[in-house]
Amino acid sequence: MNAPVDFNDRMLSLGLARVTEAAAIATADLIGRGDEKAADQAAVDAMRTQLNLLDINGVVVIGEGERDEAPMLFIGEEVGTGEGPGVDIALDPLEGTTLTAKDMPNALAVIAMGPRGSMLHAPDTYMDKLAIGPGYPQGVVSLDMSPKERVEALAKAKGCSPRDITVCILERPRHQDMIEEVRSTGAAIRLITDGDVAGVMHCAEPEVTNIDMYMGTGGAPEGVLAAAALKCMGGQMYGRLHFRHEYERNRAAKAGISDLDKIYSRDEMVTSDVIFAASGVTDGNLVPGVKREPGHLTVETILMRSKTGSVRRMHYRNPRSAG
Repeated sequence: MNAPVDFNDRMLSLGLARVTEAAAIATADLIGRGDEKAADQAAVDAMRTQLNLLDINGVVVIGEGERDEAPMLFIGEEVGTGEGPGVDIALDPLEGTTLTAKDMPNALAVIAMGPRGSMLHAPDTYMDKLAIGPGYPQGVVSLDMSPKERVEALAKAKGCSPRDITVCILERPRHQDMIEEVRSTGAAIRLITDGDVAGVMHCAEPEVTNIDMYMGTGGAPEGVLAAAALKCMGGQMYGRLHFRHEYERNRAAKAGISDLDKIYSRDEMVTSDVIFAASGVTDGNLVPGVKREPGHLTVETILMRSKTGSVRRMHYRNPRSAG
């Protein structure tokens, strides 16, 4: 029996940054043009091309959908040259297609990579999510608490009034009761229209973003991506799959999930050290968006490794192709 190939995250990290850079750059001429599908397809094409240049034996575990729903970067697709370590890949070539089409803040190209078997194979269902930044006792907030109890517990741990807490919530009709309950505490709310991976990541840098907590229901695949980011940046996250009908329960069973009511911690969604890269598509709190300049495009990427806790910010300037 052959010994497993080590996951060489240090050597792979720069290659992963190139993957999200390529996806972000591919969207440059589609930002603000109102065509979500074209922007998403451009990002998918560019990301897949770059992934297939990496010396990995990669499998997409969080991707564009099931094989019959997505022509490429579908769940289960093998990517890379086939030479090198076996890795799990979670990706969203364009997190925030609507944000991109409307040139609104916080659209990103994001990807996470870890050793084979390291990431929760989350089905394409909803997930109840709760996240806070680093520096708090484990379990200071939980999904079993009401929104009001979460705000009050975090304020007590932070040593401040609930009025000094800001919560990020996805603006959806299903969250209206949650929004009203959070506001009843005196806490402020940052409503976002899309992009809950970025919303969770904002909790990890409250001194920059002024966001202390994220809560609400969004896509389960995006929950795993967000957990990978927090594993690198620091912070706590909890997720519980939310099923709307039997079809989604069946998808969870197909993904190998038996306990449908389980609350997953960050380290249960991402069980090993990972690398994470996010490149800005539109301007945001985490990274600026792609800039179109005469003859050049520039993009900024945040590149992180959970093993070392390192965070790099990389500025890439690329000549525009003629025409």
